[in-house]
Amino acid sequence: MDLEFQILHSNLTNPTLLFFLLGVLAVRLKSDLEIPAQSIKFISLYLLFAIGFKGGQELAHSTINAEVIYSAIFGLFIASIIPFYTFFILKKKLNVSDAAAVAAAYGSVSAVTFVAAVSFLEMQKISFGGHMVAIMALMESPAIIIGVILLMKFEKSPFGERSISFKQLLHHSFTNGSVLLILGSLVIGFIADTKQAEGIKPFTTDIFKGFLVIFLLEMGMVTAKRFGAFLKYGWFVSLFTIVIPAINGCAVAWGSQFITHDIGNRFIFAILASSASYIAVPAAMRLAAPKSDPGLYVPMALGVTFPFNITIGIPLYYFIISITS
Repeated sequence: MDLEFQILHSNLTNPTLLFFLLGVLAVRLKSDLEIPAQSIKFISLYLLFAIGFKGGQELAHSTINAEVIYSAIFGLFIASIIPFYTFFILKKKLNVSDAAAVAAAYGSVSAVTFVAAVSFLEMQKISFGGHMVAIMALMESPAIIIGVILLMKFEKSPFGERSISFKQLLHHSFTNGSVLLILGSLVIGFIADTKQAEGIKPFTTDIFKGFLVIFLLEMGMVTAKRFGAFLKYGWFVSLFTIVIPAINGCAVAWGSQFITHDIGNRFIFAILASSASYIAVPAAMRLAAPKSDPGLYVPMALGVTFPFNITIGIPLYYFIISITS
């Protein structure tokens, strides 16, 4: 219980989350606090760039062996299959734009939940492979791509009534601004000279959290203004935010034994599979799916799934891994 409380306290006192709550409070107090739309668009682009570039750098510095390759494939598979199957569940109750955005959020990963998992492993004195940081970054974009593909496939408005070929669908998905930026940044980070990359480190790393808190401040205001969308779907959305992450986390906690025997790596996989993005995906979906409602998928990921994972999910997944090792 003490361990769970320490993890919960550490994450809930994180400045980025506190600024999210400040945004919610600002709306509830009917403050005139407002962040210009163009500034938020720039910050969204910046976050995608920084996440992709840092992921590419981590991947470049990882020692590539068979386990790393299998782990990367496994991570990409998880990040692709989760948004695909959840989209069709969500589409039963949500419109296409919202279903695609929520599916992308739950297929992608939460960096803050990842940090909570690392803290748990450190307390347990269990190590994990450095390549898992790169795999976390690799798992950001597939879910966004799948979300955009599904959006374009089932949403009529981007192309009117006419049908498009799968080749056209892939082209539009990969050339979507948010997808192209995060994938391009990942590739550039991977091939960039290390010494040259150090020159932009202050921009890609040092100021990242500063921009992140402004982004989450705005997300807090958006969430508070549109929270009715979250409540409107009642039990379905509430159940989804707990049941789906639990299923994903437990399934991967068990299945990861066939990829690696390292307890720390298996635990990280389970956390990544069960978490939901409230940074990269909202930043991408604000650009790729403007019709989707952040007041739906941000509260789902940040308000319900995140606390569920750090209080119940972490010990649950660790228990499954322990008995299957």
